Amino acid sequence: MKKITTKEIKERLNQVTCLDDPLFETFSEDERKSVQQAISSTKKRLQKVEQLKQHFEEMKGFENKAYSAGFKYIAGIDEVGRGPLAGPVVAAAVILPSDFSLYEVNDSKQLSATKRDELFDKIKDNALAIGIGIMDQGVIDSVNIYEATKLAMKEAVSQLKVTPDCLLIDAMTLDLAIPQEKIIKGDARSISIACASIIAKVTRDKMMEDFDNVYPGYGFAKNAGYGTKEHLEGLDKNGVTPIHRKTFAPIKNMI
Repeated sequence: MKKITTKEIKERLNQVTCLDDPLFETFSEDERKSVQQAISSTKKRLQKVEQLKQHFEEMKGFENKAYSAGFKYIAGIDEVGRGPLAGPVVAAAVILPSDFSLYEVNDSKQLSATKRDELFDKIKDNALAIGIGIMDQGVIDSVNIYEATKLAMKEAVSQLKVTPDCLLIDAMTLDLAIPQEKIIKGDARSISIACASIIAKVTRDKMMEDFDNVYPGYGFAKNAGYGTKEHLEGLDKNGVTPIHRKTFAPIKNMI
C-alpha cells in the first residue's frame, strides 16, 4: 500500500480544529521528521486559537455583566490621538451583537497594522452600529485635548444608528444621560472598547496618510503625527502646518 505523503498529511492537519483530534494519534508514530514538525506546528496553531478564545471570553466580562443587568445595546467607546503633535483626535463607539465572536480582537496597540485593517472590515460587517467622532486641531487648541476627547466621544455616540442603553468607556465619563461605566485600560479589558479602539485607530491612521500627501516632509503616514525624529526634523525644516496643534510644545514655541 502506498505510503501517504507528507504533503497529504499537512493538508489533512490543516483541517484539524481541535487538539484532541484522532489524526494526531494516527500520525504520531510516523518517524519522518517533516511529519512530526507538521504535527507540532498544528498543535501550536490550535493552542494559540484556544488562548485567543479564552482571552476573548475574559474580555466579554463587562458586556456580559451589562446584559445580565438588562441592557441590550451596549456601546464600547475609545479614542486615538491624544498625544500627537498634529492631526485630530478620533473617537469611535461600537455596539456589538451579543453573539459576537471575533476571537482575534484585542487592544489596537497590540495588533499589527495589517491585522487592524483586517479586523476593521470584519467589525464593520458584524457590528450593530458604529459611530465616529472627530475633533480637529482647532477644537483641540480651543478647549484642550482632554475636553476635545470628550467631545469626540460624544459625537461618536450621537452618530450611532442604534441608540445605546449602556456605555462602556475607556478611562472617561461623559455628561450623557445614559448609564455608563468608566474602565481603566478598557481597550485591553472590554471587547466592545477594543473594537472601538481598532475602528478609531484605523480611521485616524488613514486620515494621517492623506495628510502626508498634502503636507509631505513630516512622515505623517508613518508616525501618525507623533513627535518622532523625522517629524521634528520636518518641523525645523518646513515649519508648522495647518494641522499642527498650536498649543502643543514644541509647536507653540515656534509660532
